Amino acid sequence: MIFYLISALVILVDQVSKWLVRTHMEVGETVPFSAHLLKFTFYENSGAAFSSFQGFGRYFVIVAIGFVVAIFYYRRKGEIRGHLLNAAAGFLVGGAIGNAIDRVLFNKVTDFLVFGGSNGILNIADVAINAGVVLVLCYMIVGQLKRII
Repeated sequence: MIFYLISALVILVDQVSKWLVRTHMEVGETVPFSAHLLKFTFYENSGAAFSSFQGFGRYFVIVAIGFVVAIFYYRRKGEIRGHLLNAAAGFLVGGAIGNAIDRVLFNKVTDFLVFGGSNGILNIADVAINAGVVLVLCYMIVGQLKRII
């Protein structure tokens, strides 16, 4: 249940936030939010992470579909169990679908989150994917610690 809840919530928050940015900001516009912690900068990325592979964004829809299918396959097979792994999978699937929706509808992804002094621009889907990876790493570390102890 947590898998579906997190996936749906990530997709909803991601798409609503991107819609708000697209309707209330101009591309390239920056709005400071919290001094030195977060600012909003509207950017449209037609590629992948770090603006690599510009113009090839639609191909990443195929990757996202394959990834989501794989997660569902491994969940059905019973290899993704427990709250931590299901939460991780929910974040990963929600993020993959959120960015895939943008790529299908607009042939680019709306990015707008700039944390600290970073030059990287993210969106909610990207943050969710990062959270999913962190949770998978936590799961792996806990598993190793259980074997040691």
